[in-house]
Order: sequence, then structure tokens, then C-alpha cells
Amino acid sequence: MTTNLIFRPEVQAAIQENKPVVALESTVITHGLPYPDNVKTAVSMETAVREGGAIPATIAIIKGQIHIGLTADQIEYLGQQAGKNVRKCSRRDLPLAVANSEDGATTVAGTMILAHLAGIELFATGGIGGVHRGHPFDVSADLAELGRTPVTVVSSGAKSILDLPATREVLETHGVTVIGYGVDEMPAFFSRHSGLPVDARLDTPEAVAQTILARRQLALQSGMLVTVPVPPEAAGDPEEMEAAIVQATQEADEQGIHGPASTPWLLSRVVTLTQGRSMQANTALLQNNGRVAAAIAFAFSQIVNT
Repeated sequence: MTTNLIFRPEVQAAIQENKPVVALESTVITHGLPYPDNVKTAVSMETAVREGGAIPATIAIIKGQIHIGLTADQIEYLGQQAGKNVRKCSRRDLPLAVANSEDGATTVAGTMILAHLAGIELFATGGIGGVHRGHPFDVSADLAELGRTPVTVVSSGAKSILDLPATREVLETHGVTVIGYGVDEMPAFFSRHSGLPVDARLDTPEAVAQTILARRQLALQSGMLVTVPVPPEAAGDPEEMEAAIVQATQEADEQGIHGPASTPWLLSRVVTLTQGRSMQANTALLQNNGRVAAAIAFAFSQIVNT
């Protein structure tokens, strides 16, 4: 399968030399933000990874070909396809996009699978998927993927448009180790606090890297979730965010918006209801998570190269 992966040269060289690499998803480009904000956000996240000391590898499928690391032109191309016919690729969708020579943007689950195939341990994103509010049987494939693909995901918890307590329970069911990076509870995406527990608090990249090493030595075929709160200066007001989420969720139910379409629709609606403040928080946490993931990737490379 790895012969079907097209690597950006600097990404391939870094992997071969055990240098730090951080995978990035591509749904933020095609399904998360409008053009040109999507391109600016993708570029800023790659820049944050570089600032943290690692090589960014944005993952996507372009005309049926799996790319591990995108050029500036490829990011621009995907950005201009936002809202058009780009398949949102989780596990079930990857073979369809490849077989039909489609453009595909990878979700958390899809990115985890391809990052693992490429030999990348760290993956940074904004928030993982989870259990949808009011629809307990609508559960993101991200949670199952975290339970069966050995990649470390750095995020600000699950997206707060979701049922966070139920999502935390499903993570436990799948045996996913949940780390609080410098915090004692899971963050809630736009907000820094959820009241939900983590399995352990780790305060340094080196401590997280040692935990990754232990998971590998145990040959556990499961991922790990490192949760990082949004920077305090960018955090949304919890009451405002929750009110917007409740209203958006009710409107989605009234309009019959469910399944894969619900998350991008809800996030977009919350942006409108908060007059852009949720987008500011989202952008800040994406960049911060990229820097944290890079620092962990650097620490891990130091360990494996000694």
C-alpha cells in the first residue's frame, strides 16, 4: 500500500532520517472554512509546526492519488474546491476516492490511517469528532479509529458542538489513553474547561514522548489523544459558545441536517452566531496544537535517535 503514497520530498527525507514530522488533516481546507480563510489557516498551521521544530505533512487525496505533504499550489487548489465536489474521507471513503480518481479531504480518522501508513507518529488537529448531541447513535468514526490505529493525536479535545460526556465515555470504551497537556481536565474546543477527566496530566513534550515510546514498546494497536486547551487570550466565552451551539443544533435538527454534513454546518453556523469569535478561537487553537505537536515530535525523535 505504501507504494501508492506520494511524499513531498522534505517529508520523505525527514521520515527516513527519523526527524520530527507532524501530520495535518485537509478537511479544514475543504469542509471547515470558506476560501481564502481556509488556505490562510492551512498555511498558518504548517508555519506553526515549523516554528515548533518539525516538518508539516498535510495529507489529502488529489485526483485519486494520496499525498503525504502538500505543496503551496496543492493547498491553494484544495482551498478553491471548498464547497465543491471533494469527498470527505474517513476510513470507509478512502478506497472510493482512490478508485474513482477523486479529490478527497481527510478527516481525523482518514488522516490517522494514512499517517500511520506513511510512518508518521504525531498528528495535530483542532478537535476530534464524537457523539452528536441528541443523536447518540451518530458517532464519529474518529473515536473507533483512535482505538485501533497507533497514532498520537494532538487536539483541543472533541468539538464542543458534540455531546462531550458521551464522547469521553466512548473514548474510554475503545481504550484510548487521554492525556491532559498541562491540564487536569479535557478542554472543550472553544473553551478551556469541560469538567471531564483525563487519564493523566503531562506537562512537557518529553513526558508525552516517553509515553508514546511505552505504548510502542507494548505494541498496542491503539492511538493516544493529547488534549491541549485553547490559548487563554483566544478562548471563547463558555456561556456565549454554549448558547450558540444549542441554537445551531436545534436549527440543524429542524432542517434535517445529520451525518457527515452536520459538523461543518454546525461550525459554520456557530461562527455566524458568535460574530466570528468562534473562528478566532478555532484558528488560535489549530496553530497552538501544531506547535505543541511539533515539540512532542521533536522530543520523540531525540529519544529514538539516541
